[in-house]
Amino acid sequence: MERLIISNFEDFESRMGTVLGTSEYFEIDQNQVNKFAEATQDHQWIHTDPERADQESPFGGAIAHGYLTLSLVPHLWDQILEVKNLKMLVNYGIEALRFNQPVRVGAQVKLHATLKSAINLRGISKIEVDVKLEIKDKKKPAFSAILIFLYHFND
Repeated sequence: MERLIISNFEDFESRMGTVLGTSEYFEIDQNQVNKFAEATQDHQWIHTDPERADQESPFGGAIAHGYLTLSLVPHLWDQILEVKNLKMLVNYGIEALRFNQPVRVGAQVKLHATLKSAINLRGISKIEVDVKLEIKDKKKPAFSAILIFLYHFND
């Protein structure tokens, strides 16, 4: 998979309203869910007890934490863009985040990104990206959101 190469604000600006790309599929397994539960202290049984989730969960089995799916963005975003000439990248915000559908453990997900806006803030590139985390073989995405990044390019 070839990544889109971005080197400056103008590269972003020229792509406003266009699809930036889609990542490869990534499988979420129970081990990853358990590690996320440890890191966040969120041990709710619908995530960490597959046997109970198989029997009692309305989702038909264990599901990934919503915030675990969101935490995959940096890894998946890096598969879409290769940013050159970069001094620093700052995650600035998330707007309109909706967890639309749970992700069953063992499912594969991929990030789809469309550039919503690019604004030059005195040399800092404020980039807003419409994203959806697609679940393989499902119509509804796991989540949708507008991610806001601040790209500081070298002069």
